Amino acid sequence: MAKKKKAKSKRKPNPAFMKPLTPSADLAAVIGSNPLPRTQAVKKMWDYIKKNGLQDKVNKRNINADAKLRVVFGGKGQVTMFELAKLVSKHLR
Repeated sequence: MAKKKKAKSKRKPNPAFMKPLTPSADLAAVIGSNPLPRTQAVKKMWDYIKKNGLQDKVNKRNINADAKLRVVFGGKGQVTMFELAKLVSKHLR
């Protein structure tokens, strides 16, 4: 007996993730002030981090803050990549 294969449906993104949110003034200084989904906000943060060479040279999981990022990171000088999404979420409304 041959088993029927289920047709693979393309995964649909969660509408909550795709909802455009407005960045705070502090975050807007880094990624711009246009409303964008949370996922795109984190992506733009990574673009900024890589463009400015803020990823730690020894431990690539850490991000060193410059003056603009220190405000977004709540005054911390260094955060891990795992904290990034959580910290960015606090600045989106």
